[in-house]
Amino acid sequence: MKKMVFAAIAVVLAGTQVHAQDRGYDRGGPDDSDNVKVAWADVLRVDPIYDRVVSSPREVCEDVPVDRRVDNGGNRAAGTVLGAIVGGVLGNTVGKGDGRKAATVAGAVIGGAVGNNVAKGDGGYYADTERHCRMIEDRSDERRVVAYDVQYRYRGDVYMSRLNYDPGDRLRVRVSVAPAE
Repeated sequence: MKKMVFAAIAVVLAGTQVHAQDRGYDRGGPDDSDNVKVAWADVLRVDPIYDRVVSSPREVCEDVPVDRRVDNGGNRAAGTVLGAIVGGVLGNTVGKGDGRKAATVAGAVIGGAVGNNVAKGDGGYYADTERHCRMIEDRSDERRVVAYDVQYRYRGDVYMSRLNYDPGDRLRVRVSVAPAE
């Protein structure tokens, strides 16, 4: 009876020992062979890898108010001549005798000046808007994390990998055993 109890205890302890040896290993996926296991490694250091982001130039437009002059298309020379003729005729009509010549000359001069001003025309101003655009470049020294250099220890050996995430304190590693040739 004592032999049976000792044998049972030995079997139980042997199973516990085997389980402790396999502790920390998980089976790989269903497609993995028996020589591939998944285990945990201790992370020693995580260094973020940064990339500098520079924005590209962009166009900025704004509507700016401007005053525009109305161009009535007047011809100043024609207005001056026409005004001088009309003024001369009026001056000739008003004057009598020798004064008629002086009135004609004065009427032509005044009529020419008035005709010039009318032809020049003050067409006035009106408000309008113009679109003014310019290129600006926003220089920013924005740094963005693009990867992590991770140093980890598995069974006393130190390894380094670049990952696209921060693994934290522990990292799952795939362990593969194959005969060396």
